[in-house]
Amino acid sequence: MPALITHKTPILADWVDYNGHLRDAFYLLIFSYATDAFMDLIGLASDDRDASGNSLFTLEAHINYLHEVKLGEEVEVRTQIVAHDSKRVQLYHSLYKTGGDQQLAASDQMLLHVDLATGPKSALFSKQSLEALHMLVEAQHDQPAPAYTGRVIGLPGKP
Repeated sequence: MPALITHKTPILADWVDYNGHLRDAFYLLIFSYATDAFMDLIGLASDDRDASGNSLFTLEAHINYLHEVKLGEEVEVRTQIVAHDSKRVQLYHSLYKTGGDQQLAASDQMLLHVDLATGPKSALFSKQSLEALHMLVEAQHDQPAPAYTGRVIGLPGKP
C-alpha cells in the first residue's frame, strides 16, 4: 500500500514566524487535522462520535522538526499505525512536501479511545473500529518502520 495520506495543506502566512518558517504550534495543528482524518477512517467521524459518544484523546505527542517548512509550500501528512490494542492506538505522522520524499517533521502520538459520557474514561474500541485498524495495519505491512518513535527527551548523560 502506498503511504496513507491523511491531510494536505498549503502553509499559510499566519502560520509563519519571524524566521520565515512554519511556527512550531502549526506543525501540531497540521498533525491534529491528520488525526481527525484518521479517525474518520476507523469509524470515528463526527456523526459516529455523536451517535456513539466515543472519541479519541491524545495522551502524548512528540514532534521532531527535521527540515525547514516555508510559506506557500504544499505539504501532506502520511500516517502509519505503529501499534494498537483494544483501547489505544500509536500513530506516526510524517510531514512531507506534497509528493516529495524528504521527511520534514515527524510526530509520534499515543491516542486513547474514550467514552465521553463517563467522565471521560477509557473505553474499548468498537468492533467496527478494531476491524478498520486491523485492515489498515495489514495494508501498511510493507511500509518502512518509522524513524522517530519511542524517543525520550533528555541531555546525554543526565538523569
